[in-house]
Amino acid sequence: MRLRLSAALILGIALLLVSAFRFVQWKPTRAEDDRLKGSYRFESNGWIYVHLEGSPDKIGYQHGSLLAKETADLLRVLKPFLQHETKHDWNFYRQASQEILWPKIDPEFQTEIDGIVRGLNDRGVKADRWDIVALNALEELPYYYVPWLDRKQGRVATTHAPGNCSAMVATGSFTKDHRIVMGHNNWTDYVKGPRWNIIFDIKPQRGYRILMDGLPGVIASDDDFGVNSAGIMITETTITGFASFDPAGTPEFYRARKALQYSNSIDDYVRIMLEGNNGGYANDWLLGDNKTGEIALFELGLKEHSVRRASDGYFVGSNFPVDPKLAKIETDFDFNNRQGSPLARKARWEEMVSQSARTIDAETVKQMEGDTRDSFEKKEGRTSAAYVVASNDRRAAFRSGTGAGFIPAGRCKRKSLTGAWPRRCNSGPRWVILAATISSPRRF
Repeated sequence: MRLRLSAALILGIALLLVSAFRFVQWKPTRAEDDRLKGSYRFESNGWIYVHLEGSPDKIGYQHGSLLAKETADLLRVLKPFLQHETKHDWNFYRQASQEILWPKIDPEFQTEIDGIVRGLNDRGVKADRWDIVALNALEELPYYYVPWLDRKQGRVATTHAPGNCSAMVATGSFTKDHRIVMGHNNWTDYVKGPRWNIIFDIKPQRGYRILMDGLPGVIASDDDFGVNSAGIMITETTITGFASFDPAGTPEFYRARKALQYSNSIDDYVRIMLEGNNGGYANDWLLGDNKTGEIALFELGLKEHSVRRASDGYFVGSNFPVDPKLAKIETDFDFNNRQGSPLARKARWEEMVSQSARTIDAETVKQMEGDTRDSFEKKEGRTSAAYVVASNDRRAAFRSGTGAGFIPAGRCKRKSLTGAWPRRCNSGPRWVILAATISSPRRF
């Protein structure tokens, strides 16, 4: 198995005038379909940008139509990958999607999902509702429902909650202009990672306009990295060692999309994510409100949750639980393992933020996200304890507690975002391009 990372594609935070872009827009090859009206697609530096607008069925149809090739490709590689990883075939996930997840999704987003299916089918892609629901649940079903089911049936869990990202948010005196700055690294396998390169610009009939990164066929960011036109900025890192799930709850991917689309405040986001919480994809959410400059760390487990706020300060995430009670009740996280990846990265985050206090901006965050210093060994090195690089070496994998050895995974992209976008997004066709590194293995 040979992997080759492409050259880093670093895009600075910049405002681009979409109406004057120099890229070739996607256009229907047939007579204009009313369902596609207002939508378009273009590609730039490894990213695929899609603009979707209208009613839920139209947004879904545009999504499926514009990203048909990419969605088909993701389904093609995901099915055998999950069977290898979790020992469950695709029919298992289709059935779980139908019986456990679908009945608990609001009609608005059920309609959008069905629209995706119609858009795919019209482009010649063979997929149905249960394929797309399972695709949307590619985090919470394999890594939360499956281990819960294994334990319930008296088996050793075949999978566990991932711990694969780093993130930060800062505001007030910690940033150069005293406004919010946010950054996030995506570490994941090289099956999903190189395909996590969609920028969704969604203008729904109801709620706020959304800019987020994401996967083809998926209605939420799932990364998660996004901002809405009310000025709510979001990102997260997963909680390592989390071991709870409630199949009676509502799907996490649906709540995450709903929260980004309908939140006008940090309180709104917290409230929506708590409604019917199933414990799937348990995260430390880093949130910001550009209207007030307030930021928050919202830790969401199943039985426990907490919210910490600041108007002058910062929060970091690197897959460690924050609240002691949540950590004790819902995780097996080892706080004594200071050389493990989550706590080593936390130490490095705090060191870099302290060094950059009062000067943090988008460029500073990009430099932080490119850091490779191992804070435990006090040297440069691409290990899982180094700040941004997921483990590809056996020693680091075992040290972080994964025991995975050599794994086809690593940092697939990094993004940064400032508070500029929400004030501009409703004044015309302008958008913020994300700072990003995309890793693309030649073969897997």
